Amino acid sequence: MTRTGHLGLGSNVGDRRANLQAAVDALPAHSVTVLASSSVYDTEPVGQVLDQPEFLNAVVRISTALAPEELLDACKAVERTLGRAAGGVRHGPRPIDVDVLLLGDVAFASERLNLPHALGGTVATCGTRPPTLVLDNELNVRATLDRRCRYGIHPLSRLVD
Repeated sequence: MTRTGHLGLGSNVGDRRANLQAAVDALPAHSVTVLASSSVYDTEPVGQVLDQPEFLNAVVRISTALAPEELLDACKAVERTLGRAAGGVRHGPRPIDVDVLLLGDVAFASERLNLPHALGGTVATCGTRPPTLVLDNELNVRATLDRRCRYGIHPLSRLVD
Protein backbone atom coordinates (compact mmCIF):
# COMPACT_ATOMS: atom_id res chain seq x y z
CA MET A 1 0.00 0.00 0.00
CA THR A 2 1.40 3.39 -0.99
CA ARG A 3 1.01 6.19 1.53
CA THR A 4 1.65 9.90 1.47
CA GLY A 5 3.82 11.17 4.30
CA HIS A 6 5.98 14.07 5.41
CA LEU A 7 9.66 14.18 6.31
CA GLY A 8 11.43 16.97 8.17
CA LEU A 9 14.88 17.91 6.86
CA GLY A 10 17.51 19.92 8.70
CA SER A 11 21.18 20.85 8.35
CA ASN A 12 23.58 23.18 10.13
CA VAL A 13 27.01 21.84 9.12
CA GLY A 14 28.74 22.42 5.78
CA ASP A 15 26.77 23.62 2.76
CA ARG A 16 23.38 23.44 4.45
CA ARG A 17 21.30 24.03 1.33
CA ALA A 18 23.27 21.46 -0.67
CA ASN A 19 22.84 18.95 2.18
CA LEU A 20 19.06 19.37 2.11
CA GLN A 21 18.99 19.03 -1.67
CA ALA A 22 21.25 15.95 -1.52
CA ALA A 23 18.81 14.32 0.91
CA VAL A 24 15.89 15.03 -1.44
CA ASP A 25 17.91 13.64 -4.34
CA ALA A 26 18.92 10.49 -2.39
CA LEU A 27 15.45 9.49 -1.18
CA PRO A 28 14.23 7.90 -4.45
CA ALA A 29 17.05 5.31 -4.28
CA HIS A 30 15.41 4.17 -1.03
CA SER A 31 11.88 3.74 -2.44
CA VAL A 32 10.74 7.20 -1.37
CA THR A 33 9.28 9.56 -3.99
CA VAL A 34 9.44 13.27 -3.14
CA LEU A 35 6.24 14.97 -4.28
CA ALA A 36 6.70 18.54 -3.02
CA SER A 37 8.57 20.63 -0.49
CA SER A 38 7.98 23.56 1.76
CA SER A 39 10.18 26.58 1.50
CA VAL A 40 13.55 26.24 3.16
CA TYR A 41 13.67 28.06 6.49
CA ASP A 42 16.69 29.55 8.23
CA THR A 43 16.14 28.83 11.94
CA GLU A 44 17.96 29.42 15.18
CA PRO A 45 19.02 26.33 17.15
CA VAL A 46 16.74 25.25 19.98
CA GLY A 47 16.95 22.43 22.48
CA GLN A 48 19.91 21.33 24.56
CA VAL A 49 22.71 22.82 22.42
CA LEU A 50 22.21 26.48 21.58
CA ASP A 51 25.84 27.40 20.82
CA GLN A 52 25.94 26.12 17.24
CA PRO A 53 25.28 27.42 13.71
CA GLU A 54 21.75 28.16 12.52
CA PHE A 55 19.82 25.45 10.73
CA LEU A 56 18.20 25.29 7.35
CA ASN A 57 14.97 23.29 7.63
CA ALA A 58 12.29 22.11 5.23
CA VAL A 59 9.46 19.62 5.05
CA VAL A 60 8.91 17.35 2.06
CA ARG A 61 5.76 15.51 1.08
CA ILE A 62 6.56 11.95 0.04
CA SER A 63 4.95 8.84 -1.35
CA THR A 64 6.17 5.38 -0.34
CA ALA A 65 5.08 1.79 0.15
CA LEU A 66 7.53 1.41 3.03
CA ALA A 67 6.27 0.56 6.51
CA PRO A 68 7.07 3.09 9.27
CA GLU A 69 10.32 1.52 10.49
CA GLU A 70 11.41 0.75 6.93
CA LEU A 71 10.94 4.44 6.13
CA LEU A 72 12.97 5.35 9.21
CA ASP A 73 15.72 2.98 8.02
CA ALA A 74 15.66 4.69 4.61
CA CYS A 75 16.00 8.10 6.29
CA LYS A 76 18.90 6.88 8.44
CA ALA A 77 20.61 5.45 5.34
CA VAL A 78 20.35 8.86 3.64
CA GLU A 79 21.81 10.51 6.74
CA ARG A 80 24.77 8.09 6.78
CA THR A 81 25.37 8.59 3.06
CA LEU A 82 25.53 12.34 3.61
CA GLY A 83 28.02 12.12 6.46
CA ARG A 84 25.98 12.00 9.64
CA ALA A 85 27.60 9.71 12.18
CA ALA A 86 25.37 7.69 14.50
CA GLY A 87 25.44 8.52 18.20
CA GLY A 88 26.16 12.24 18.01
CA VAL A 89 25.18 14.81 20.62
CA ARG A 90 21.38 15.09 20.92
CA HIS A 91 20.28 18.39 19.34
CA GLY A 92 23.90 18.99 18.32
CA PRO A 93 25.35 20.11 14.99
CA ARG A 94 24.74 17.80 12.04
CA PRO A 95 25.20 17.83 8.28
CA ILE A 96 21.74 16.34 7.78
CA ASP A 97 18.72 15.27 9.78
CA VAL A 98 15.84 13.41 8.13
CA ASP A 99 12.88 12.85 10.45
CA VAL A 100 9.70 10.93 9.70
CA LEU A 101 6.92 13.32 10.75
CA LEU A 102 3.80 11.68 9.35
CA LEU A 103 2.97 8.63 7.26
CA GLY A 104 -0.62 8.81 6.09
CA ASP A 105 -2.94 8.43 9.06
CA VAL A 106 -0.71 5.82 10.68
CA ALA A 107 -0.34 5.98 14.45
CA PHE A 108 2.78 4.02 15.34
CA ALA A 109 4.97 3.66 18.42
CA SER A 110 8.20 1.74 18.93
CA GLU A 111 11.51 2.35 20.70
CA ARG A 112 12.83 3.94 17.50
CA LEU A 113 9.87 5.85 16.09
CA ASN A 114 6.65 7.54 17.13
CA LEU A 115 4.08 8.66 14.59
CA PRO A 116 2.89 11.26 14.38
CA HIS A 117 6.24 12.81 15.32
CA ALA A 118 6.36 14.67 18.64
CA LEU A 119 6.89 17.96 16.78
CA GLY A 120 3.49 17.47 15.19
CA GLY A 121 1.82 18.98 18.27
CA THR A 122 0.10 22.33 18.20
CA VAL A 123 1.88 24.29 20.92
CA ALA A 124 5.55 25.18 21.13
CA THR A 125 6.89 25.40 24.65
CA CYS A 126 9.27 28.30 25.07
CA GLY A 127 12.86 27.15 25.35
CA THR A 128 12.19 23.41 25.26
CA ARG A 129 11.45 22.68 21.62
CA PRO A 130 11.18 24.50 18.32
CA PRO A 131 7.99 26.08 17.09
CA THR A 132 5.53 23.76 15.46
CA LEU A 133 5.56 24.06 11.69
CA VAL A 134 2.08 23.75 10.24
CA LEU A 135 1.72 22.66 6.62
CA ASP A 136 -1.15 23.73 4.44
CA ASN A 137 -2.12 21.84 1.28
CA GLU A 138 0.52 23.66 -0.78
CA LEU A 139 3.23 22.91 1.81
CA ASN A 140 3.43 26.49 2.91
CA VAL A 141 4.77 26.51 6.44
CA ARG A 142 3.78 28.83 9.19
CA ALA A 143 5.17 28.68 12.66
CA THR A 144 2.76 28.54 15.55
CA LEU A 145 4.59 30.14 18.42
CA ASP A 146 4.03 30.77 22.06
CA ARG A 147 3.65 34.57 22.04
CA ARG A 148 6.21 34.90 24.83
CA CYS A 149 8.90 33.31 22.65
CA ARG A 150 10.84 34.64 19.71
CA TYR A 151 12.38 32.25 17.25
CA GLY A 152 14.38 33.33 14.25
CA ILE A 153 12.51 31.74 11.35
CA HIS A 154 13.23 33.15 7.92
CA PRO A 155 11.75 31.57 4.74
CA LEU A 156 13.97 31.07 1.72
CA SER A 157 13.19 29.14 -1.51
CA ARG A 158 11.78 25.61 -2.02
CA LEU A 159 13.78 22.42 -2.68
CA VAL A 160 11.17 20.98 -5.06
CA ASP A 161 8.58 22.97 -6.99
